[in-house]
Amino acid sequence: MTPLTLLCLPYSGASAMVYSRWRRKLPEWIKLQPVELPGRGARFGEPLHTDMRPLALQLAQEQKAILKAPYALFGHSLGALLACEMAYVFRSLGCPEPVALFASGTAAPTLRADYDRGFAEPKTDAELIEQLRTLNGTREEVLANQELMSLTLPILRADFQLCGRYEPLQRPLLNCPVHVLGGKADRATSEQLIGWRNETHGSFSVDMLAGGHFFIHEHEAKVLKVIKDQLEVHHRRHAMAAVG
Repeated sequence: MTPLTLLCLPYSGASAMVYSRWRRKLPEWIKLQPVELPGRGARFGEPLHTDMRPLALQLAQEQKAILKAPYALFGHSLGALLACEMAYVFRSLGCPEPVALFASGTAAPTLRADYDRGFAEPKTDAELIEQLRTLNGTREEVLANQELMSLTLPILRADFQLCGRYEPLQRPLLNCPVHVLGGKADRATSEQLIGWRNETHGSFSVDMLAGGHFFIHEHEAKVLKVIKDQLEVHHRRHAMAAVG
């Protein structure tokens, strides 16, 4: 079978390395390709972005040079919005649409007024640390490490602004399937997750998993099973079309 590239976009404050362990847990026909954002990881020296659309354009242009169909997009939280924007940008650049868009752990683009309230303006260090505490994904000893926080908080501040300043455009909908994952104890409501159906003419599904905002780590095996099962359908269809 032709390999299927899975582009993975990280959540706020994270490096693309959060997906590196998935590589050995996915079948060989899925080629995992974590997408690093400017200002972190291997791109630490690059300026951070606070505007979603230029960032999505930059990332899509970078990936277009090496991307081969078929491909899919996965993103969690901030990464879900970026993955969605990149799907639209790829189309505008003349690329085929992804065989699937996986949007995980956040409200749909058109239902974010309440979800992102107060995130458009820069947060103070204390506010950012309290937000990390609320999300329950960072250990207290990490939050108390001033050196580590001095590196992390500027990234998190910019990423929160990416979400808070984001406004979806009116444009022709995608045609690819959209698969949504949500945490039963996360703050994204059922209505906000189901709102992702408004991004596509294609098929749509929602999988609710146990756990809070970081359910993708708490229940990693289940998340990967959803991804694999959905991509297997699209992958086999693509393989049959190629033969035909």
